[in-house]
Amino acid sequence: MLHYKTYITSESAPWVSFVHGAGGSSSIWYKQIREFRKDHNVLLIDLRGHGKSARGRWKKGDSFAHIADEVKDVLNELNLEQTHVIGMSLGTIVAQTMAERFPERISSLILGGAIIRLDIRTKVLLWTGRMTKRFIPYMLLYKLFAWIIMPKKRHEESRMVFVNQAKKMCQKEFIKWFSLTKLINPYLSRLQMKTNSIPTLFLMGEEDYLFMPPVEELVRRNEEFKLIKIKDSGHVCNIDQPDMFNELSIDFISMIQNKKAIAI
Repeated sequence: MLHYKTYITSESAPWVSFVHGAGGSSSIWYKQIREFRKDHNVLLIDLRGHGKSARGRWKKGDSFAHIADEVKDVLNELNLEQTHVIGMSLGTIVAQTMAERFPERISSLILGGAIIRLDIRTKVLLWTGRMTKRFIPYMLLYKLFAWIIMPKKRHEESRMVFVNQAKKMCQKEFIKWFSLTKLINPYLSRLQMKTNSIPTLFLMGEEDYLFMPPVEELVRRNEEFKLIKIKDSGHVCNIDQPDMFNELSIDFISMIQNKKAIAI
């Protein structure tokens, strides 16, 4: 079982589950907990190899589907029938995979710093990482990636949070997670076709220059999806601009909950 923590407000409050990205942990949501727990039940999860979850769970052929199923095990443990899911960075792929594999359990998706397709710059960056991951210390690679993805002075807190969390990983875990990036593009193209019936909000920092263009293109082609750009924010917008991230997320969840109430 993955390590998790809950904050329960009431039996009738909607559940919100937070899924961090690679190299992070559930602690990256420290600027969300206080606001969300006022009116929501909160579930924080450490993905495999991160935070307090066990290492060494990997088997040959493991994929995002296996990781999503581990999150489902936590939902089952809590008898949690439905939840809104908020993902960040690579955690948005886990969130979308959850929506594909068990859509009846997912009330909505809020995807921060979403990764939905890799452009040529990101492909080159990841290819370089894959070619050097076994003989260059992973923290050197991670610091380089963090700086490339979050280069500005005002991204410094986000950069440091993820670098400090990544220090708690081991080289083998880093390599396993990194290997998942090989088939991201074809996988994500299929994934978005299968999850467009679930209410989805993309929250992107205006300065998230690597991952913004594919999201903009996707939203132009799919009116079911909604995109809001957060000013003065980079890739990790929940840390760069937490007040705006919280307000937009909670408003979206409230809208979904109100629609459900009307339907009933």
